[in-house]
Amino acid sequence: MPEWPEVEQIRRELVVLEGRRIAGVTVLCERTIRTPADPEEFAARLAGETWQEIGRRGKYLLFHGLRWTLISHLRMEGRYRLVEAKTPVDEYTRVIFHLEDGRDLRYRDVRKFGTMDAVEHRQWEVFPPIASLGPEPFDPQLTPEVLRRRLSGKGRIKGLLLNQRVIAGLGNIYVDEVLFRTGIHPERPGRSLTPDEAERLLAQMRALLQEALAAGGATVRSYVRSDGRPGLMQEHLFVYGRTGQPCRVCGHSIERRVVAGRGTHICPVCQPEGGIEADGTGREVGGPGW
Repeated sequence: MPEWPEVEQIRRELVVLEGRRIAGVTVLCERTIRTPADPEEFAARLAGETWQEIGRRGKYLLFHGLRWTLISHLRMEGRYRLVEAKTPVDEYTRVIFHLEDGRDLRYRDVRKFGTMDAVEHRQWEVFPPIASLGPEPFDPQLTPEVLRRRLSGKGRIKGLLLNQRVIAGLGNIYVDEVLFRTGIHPERPGRSLTPDEAERLLAQMRALLQEALAAGGATVRSYVRSDGRPGLMQEHLFVYGRTGQPCRVCGHSIERRVVAGRGTHICPVCQPEGGIEADGTGREVGGPGW
């Protein structure tokens, strides 16, 4: 599933749509449309609308119009392409936005997991999936202390970081990577995080996401950029998808286990189990030393 860097990359590529007017909408897969429930009403809401701004919140793309905002979640394989209207429509195209300039914005989704909601622009921030999201990783109000408090709930640190109500936009790839870069074992209790670790975690999180964005995201399965090019961040990952390969820091084999219901990749040397005890005392985890 595309995460913060991939969705932000797509958003940046779609800003060319700002100022473009929608002549009409063709819904080819009713399952994609969530709000309103009637696909014909969905099409009627957006026909004639002009997109003023292409935004993002967590893993959601936001197409802001004057009256309506389209909230789009790509899920696992959703993809947007801007093409000439005469381009043949392939079998996996689910929704087509016909633009007045003679082009189509086509939404393609092999597995039909993606969703679209057309809601009133003045209400988009209180729409339940959006309203429940935690802060963005680069929110200036997200300080190390705020991060530490948000991770102090019941549960393991990996599960907490995956929770979109805690931090918006992180997924399995970047949670595994940032925990490695900070030397934190994914099964540690979130409440065991020390102030110094919270500071390192936030700094490494931001550095990692910037690095991934500069690389165009990570193509580890089906994600590609809007023009079809793959991202390159997968070439720079230290643990994710590298089970059995030597750690690039210490040489120990990368291990895979299940944490918080997700396949998790760790280096048991750079991320030793135990670490800080749940009450905040005990020895401190070393980590690979970024």
